[in-house]
Amino acid sequence: MPEGHTLYRLARDQSLAFAGRPVHVTSPQGRFAAGAALLDGRVLDEVTSYGKHLFACFGADTLHVHLGLYGSYTSGTGTPPPPRGALRMRWEGEGPDGVGVWTDLRGATACEVLPAPEVDRILARLGPDPLRPRSDGTLVHRRIAGSRTAVGALLMDQSVLAGVGNVYRAEILFRHGISPFRPGRDVDADLWARVWADLVVLMRAGVRMGRIVTTRPEHRNRRGGAVRREDAHYVYRRTGLPCRVCGTPVRTEVMVGRNLYWCPVCQVV
Repeated sequence: MPEGHTLYRLARDQSLAFAGRPVHVTSPQGRFAAGAALLDGRVLDEVTSYGKHLFACFGADTLHVHLGLYGSYTSGTGTPPPPRGALRMRWEGEGPDGVGVWTDLRGATACEVLPAPEVDRILARLGPDPLRPRSDGTLVHRRIAGSRTAVGALLMDQSVLAGVGNVYRAEILFRHGISPFRPGRDVDADLWARVWADLVVLMRAGVRMGRIVTTRPEHRNRRGGAVRREDAHYVYRRTGLPCRVCGTPVRTEVMVGRNLYWCPVCQVV
Protein backbone atom coordinates (compact mmCIF):
# COMPACT_ATOMS: atom_id res chain seq x y z
CA MET A 1 0.00 0.00 0.00
CA PRO A 2 1.45 3.43 -0.90
CA GLU A 3 2.62 5.41 2.11
CA GLY A 4 2.09 9.06 2.89
CA HIS A 5 4.96 10.46 0.84
CA THR A 6 3.57 8.84 -2.33
CA LEU A 7 0.13 10.39 -1.80
CA TYR A 8 1.71 13.77 -1.11
CA ARG A 9 3.58 13.59 -4.43
CA LEU A 10 0.43 12.49 -6.26
CA ALA A 11 -1.52 15.44 -4.86
CA ARG A 12 1.22 17.87 -5.81
CA ASP A 13 1.61 16.48 -9.32
CA GLN A 14 -2.14 16.40 -10.01
CA SER A 15 -2.53 19.98 -8.80
CA LEU A 16 0.31 21.14 -11.04
CA ALA A 17 -1.15 19.34 -14.06
CA PHE A 18 -4.88 20.09 -13.68
CA ALA A 19 -5.68 22.77 -11.09
CA GLY A 20 -7.34 25.98 -12.22
CA ARG A 21 -8.74 24.48 -15.44
CA PRO A 22 -11.73 22.33 -16.46
CA VAL A 23 -11.20 18.58 -16.24
CA HIS A 24 -12.91 16.01 -18.45
CA VAL A 25 -13.78 13.17 -16.05
CA THR A 26 -14.96 9.76 -17.27
CA SER A 27 -15.32 6.25 -15.91
CA PRO A 28 -14.57 3.80 -18.75
CA GLN A 29 -15.21 0.86 -16.41
CA GLY A 30 -18.56 2.32 -15.35
CA ARG A 31 -18.22 1.86 -11.59
CA PHE A 32 -17.70 5.60 -11.09
CA ALA A 33 -20.07 6.76 -13.83
CA ALA A 34 -22.37 8.86 -11.60
CA GLY A 35 -19.47 10.59 -9.88
CA ALA A 36 -17.70 11.23 -13.17
CA ALA A 37 -20.84 12.81 -14.63
CA LEU A 38 -21.09 15.10 -11.60
CA LEU A 39 -17.48 16.32 -11.93
CA ASP A 40 -17.06 16.31 -15.71
CA GLY A 41 -16.16 19.72 -17.13
CA ARG A 42 -15.77 21.42 -13.77
CA VAL A 43 -12.71 23.40 -12.70
CA LEU A 44 -10.37 21.64 -10.29
CA ASP A 45 -9.40 23.90 -7.39
CA GLU A 46 -6.64 21.75 -5.89
CA VAL A 47 -5.66 18.25 -4.84
CA THR A 48 -4.41 17.65 -1.31
CA SER A 49 -3.39 14.59 0.65
CA TYR A 50 -3.82 13.61 4.26
CA GLY A 51 -2.17 10.39 5.30
CA LYS A 52 -3.11 7.82 2.69
CA HIS A 53 -6.10 9.77 1.35
CA LEU A 54 -6.38 12.09 -1.67
CA PHE A 55 -8.92 14.92 -1.83
CA ALA A 56 -9.57 16.69 -5.15
CA CYS A 57 -11.68 19.81 -4.63
CA PHE A 58 -14.18 20.75 -7.35
CA GLY A 59 -15.98 23.66 -5.72
CA ALA A 60 -18.48 22.36 -3.15
CA ASP A 61 -17.79 18.72 -4.08
CA THR A 62 -14.68 16.76 -3.23
CA LEU A 63 -13.40 13.62 -4.91
CA HIS A 64 -12.02 11.27 -2.27
CA VAL A 65 -9.60 8.53 -3.34
CA HIS A 66 -8.00 5.87 -1.16
CA LEU A 67 -5.72 3.60 -3.15
CA GLY A 68 -5.71 0.71 -0.69
CA LEU A 69 -3.48 -2.25 -1.49
CA TYR A 70 -4.06 -2.38 -5.24
CA GLY A 71 -4.93 1.11 -6.42
CA SER A 72 -2.61 3.04 -8.72
CA TYR A 73 -2.45 6.07 -10.97
CA THR A 74 -0.86 6.24 -14.41
CA SER A 75 -0.31 9.66 -15.95
CA GLY A 76 1.00 11.13 -19.16
CA THR A 77 0.88 13.94 -21.70
CA GLY A 78 -0.64 14.16 -25.16
CA THR A 79 -3.41 11.81 -26.25
CA PRO A 80 -4.21 9.11 -23.65
CA PRO A 81 -4.15 5.47 -24.71
CA PRO A 82 -7.45 3.72 -25.48
CA PRO A 83 -9.17 2.66 -22.23
CA ARG A 84 -8.44 -0.96 -21.36
CA GLY A 85 -9.44 -3.24 -18.51
CA ALA A 86 -10.85 -2.07 -15.19
CA LEU A 87 -10.19 1.65 -15.63
CA ARG A 88 -12.14 3.23 -12.79
CA MET A 89 -11.59 6.90 -13.62
CA ARG A 90 -9.82 9.00 -16.23
CA TRP A 91 -9.01 12.71 -16.11
CA GLU A 92 -8.15 14.64 -19.25
CA GLY A 93 -7.26 18.30 -19.48
CA GLU A 94 -4.86 20.91 -20.69
CA GLY A 95 -1.70 21.46 -18.71
CA PRO A 96 -0.32 24.89 -17.78
CA ASP A 97 1.85 24.86 -20.91
CA GLY A 98 -1.11 24.08 -23.19
CA VAL A 99 -0.16 20.44 -23.72
CA GLY A 100 -2.78 17.77 -23.10
CA VAL A 101 -2.49 15.87 -19.81
CA TRP A 102 -4.26 12.77 -18.50
CA THR A 103 -4.29 10.46 -15.51
CA ASP A 104 -5.92 7.05 -15.03
CA LEU A 105 -7.01 5.43 -11.75
CA ARG A 106 -7.32 1.67 -11.32
CA GLY A 107 -8.06 -0.64 -8.41
CA ALA A 108 -8.68 1.94 -5.69
CA THR A 109 -10.45 0.97 -2.48
CA ALA A 110 -12.41 4.24 -2.51
CA CYS A 111 -13.30 6.61 -5.36
CA GLU A 112 -16.27 8.76 -4.38
CA VAL A 113 -17.63 12.30 -4.52
CA LEU A 114 -18.34 13.71 -1.08
CA PRO A 115 -19.79 16.91 0.36
CA ALA A 116 -17.71 18.89 2.87
CA PRO A 117 -19.24 17.32 6.02
CA GLU A 118 -18.31 13.81 4.82
CA VAL A 119 -14.74 14.94 4.12
CA ASP A 120 -14.56 16.40 7.62
CA ARG A 121 -15.71 13.08 9.07
CA ILE A 122 -12.89 11.23 7.30
CA LEU A 123 -10.31 13.74 8.50
CA ALA A 124 -11.64 13.55 12.06
CA ARG A 125 -10.91 9.81 12.12
CA LEU A 126 -7.23 10.28 11.21
CA GLY A 127 -4.28 10.94 13.46
CA PRO A 128 -1.70 13.66 12.72
CA ASP A 129 0.18 13.40 9.42
CA PRO A 130 3.94 14.14 9.67
CA LEU A 131 3.86 15.73 6.20
CA ARG A 132 1.16 18.27 7.03
CA PRO A 133 2.31 21.72 8.17
CA ARG A 134 1.90 22.29 11.90
CA SER A 135 0.95 18.68 12.65
CA ASP A 136 1.33 18.03 16.37
CA GLY A 137 3.34 14.94 17.24
CA THR A 138 2.38 15.27 20.91
CA LEU A 139 -1.18 14.28 19.95
CA VAL A 140 0.20 11.03 18.56
CA HIS A 141 2.11 10.36 21.77
CA ARG A 142 -1.00 10.99 23.82
CA ARG A 143 -2.72 8.15 21.98
CA ILE A 144 0.29 5.86 22.09
CA ALA A 145 1.05 6.47 25.77
CA GLY A 146 -2.47 5.57 26.80
CA SER A 147 -2.37 2.11 25.21
CA ARG A 148 -1.04 -1.31 26.18
CA THR A 149 -1.02 -2.28 22.48
CA ALA A 150 2.37 -2.97 20.90
CA VAL A 151 3.88 0.14 19.35
CA GLY A 152 4.41 -1.76 16.10
CA ALA A 153 0.64 -2.15 15.83
CA LEU A 154 -0.13 1.41 16.93
CA LEU A 155 2.06 2.90 14.19
CA MET A 156 -0.07 1.12 11.58
CA ASP A 157 -3.30 2.52 13.04
CA GLN A 158 -4.25 5.50 10.88
CA SER A 159 -6.39 6.91 13.68
CA VAL A 160 -3.20 7.22 15.73
CA LEU A 161 -0.75 8.33 13.05
CA ALA A 162 -1.70 9.06 9.43
CA GLY A 163 0.47 8.18 6.45
CA VAL A 164 2.87 5.69 8.03
CA GLY A 165 2.80 2.20 6.54
CA ASN A 166 4.79 -0.98 6.74
CA VAL A 167 8.11 0.41 5.52
CA TYR A 168 8.23 3.51 7.70
CA ARG A 169 6.99 1.47 10.68
CA ALA A 170 9.82 -1.04 10.45
CA GLU A 171 12.51 1.49 9.69
CA ILE A 172 11.65 4.19 12.23
CA LEU A 173 11.50 1.66 15.06
CA PHE A 174 14.89 0.27 14.08
CA ARG A 175 16.47 3.71 13.82
CA HIS A 176 15.48 4.40 17.43
CA GLY A 177 16.18 0.97 18.89
CA ILE A 178 12.55 0.31 19.80
CA SER A 179 11.17 -3.20 19.83
CA PRO A 180 7.92 -3.36 17.84
CA PHE A 181 6.51 -5.39 20.75
CA ARG A 182 7.03 -2.65 23.33
CA PRO A 183 3.68 -1.50 24.76
CA GLY A 184 2.76 2.00 23.67
CA ARG A 185 2.56 3.18 27.26
CA ASP A 186 6.29 2.37 27.64
CA VAL A 187 7.31 4.86 24.92
CA ASP A 188 8.13 8.02 26.85
CA ALA A 189 7.57 11.55 25.61
CA ASP A 190 11.25 12.35 24.97
CA LEU A 191 11.77 9.20 22.92
CA TRP A 192 8.62 9.86 20.93
CA ALA A 193 9.69 13.45 20.24
CA ARG A 194 12.85 12.09 18.61
CA VAL A 195 10.88 9.51 16.62
CA TRP A 196 8.41 12.15 15.39
CA ALA A 197 11.16 14.57 14.35
CA ASP A 198 12.92 11.76 12.48
CA LEU A 199 9.67 10.72 10.75
CA VAL A 200 9.15 14.26 9.51
CA VAL A 201 12.66 14.34 8.04
CA LEU A 202 12.44 10.86 6.48
CA MET A 203 9.00 11.39 4.95
CA ARG A 204 9.93 14.79 3.52
CA ALA A 205 13.00 13.13 2.00
CA GLY A 206 10.66 10.48 0.57
CA VAL A 207 8.63 13.22 -1.12
CA ARG A 208 11.77 14.73 -2.67
CA MET A 209 13.24 11.43 -3.87
CA GLY A 210 10.04 9.55 -4.69
CA ARG A 211 11.28 6.58 -2.64
CA ILE A 212 11.98 5.58 0.95
CA VAL A 213 15.63 5.66 2.01
CA THR A 214 16.28 5.25 5.72
CA THR A 215 19.87 4.05 5.98
CA ARG A 216 22.69 6.33 7.04
CA PRO A 217 25.69 6.53 4.66
CA GLU A 218 27.95 4.59 7.03
CA HIS A 219 25.58 1.60 6.96
CA ARG A 220 25.47 1.18 3.19
CA ASN A 221 27.56 -1.30 1.22
CA ARG A 222 28.55 1.41 -1.24
CA ARG A 223 29.37 4.95 -0.16
CA GLY A 224 28.52 7.93 -2.33
CA GLY A 225 26.39 8.21 -5.45
CA ALA A 226 22.76 7.14 -5.74
CA VAL A 227 21.53 4.79 -3.01
CA ARG A 228 20.97 1.33 -4.44
CA ARG A 229 17.71 -0.46 -3.67
CA GLU A 230 19.51 -3.12 -1.63
CA ASP A 231 21.10 -0.40 0.53
CA ALA A 232 17.97 1.68 1.16
CA HIS A 233 16.55 -0.01 4.28
CA TYR A 234 17.76 -1.40 7.60
CA VAL A 235 15.28 -4.23 8.18
CA TYR A 236 12.35 -3.97 5.76
CA ARG A 237 12.23 -7.09 3.54
CA ARG A 238 15.66 -8.21 4.85
CA THR A 239 14.52 -11.36 6.63
CA GLY A 240 17.49 -13.59 7.50
CA LEU A 241 20.04 -11.07 6.28
CA PRO A 242 22.56 -9.69 8.78
CA CYS A 243 21.59 -6.52 10.61
CA ARG A 244 23.59 -3.63 9.16
CA VAL A 245 24.65 -2.59 12.66
CA CYS A 246 25.18 -5.75 14.75
CA GLY A 247 25.11 -8.62 12.22
CA THR A 248 22.22 -10.52 13.84
CA PRO A 249 19.80 -12.04 11.29
CA VAL A 250 16.77 -9.84 10.73
CA ARG A 251 13.53 -11.45 11.88
CA THR A 252 9.97 -11.22 10.63
CA GLU A 253 6.47 -12.17 11.71
CA VAL A 254 2.96 -10.98 10.95
CA MET A 255 1.59 -8.09 13.01
CA VAL A 256 -1.81 -6.47 12.23
CA GLY A 257 -1.96 -8.32 8.95
CA ARG A 258 1.38 -7.16 7.56
CA ASN A 259 4.90 -8.59 7.72
CA LEU A 260 6.88 -6.97 10.50
CA TYR A 261 10.69 -6.77 10.33
CA TRP A 262 13.08 -6.09 13.20
CA CYS A 263 16.49 -6.85 14.72
CA PRO A 264 16.12 -8.73 18.03
CA VAL A 265 19.43 -7.33 19.34
CA CYS A 266 19.34 -3.68 18.26
CA GLN A 267 15.66 -3.26 19.12
CA VAL A 268 15.25 -3.96 22.82
CA VAL A 269 11.88 -4.16 24.53
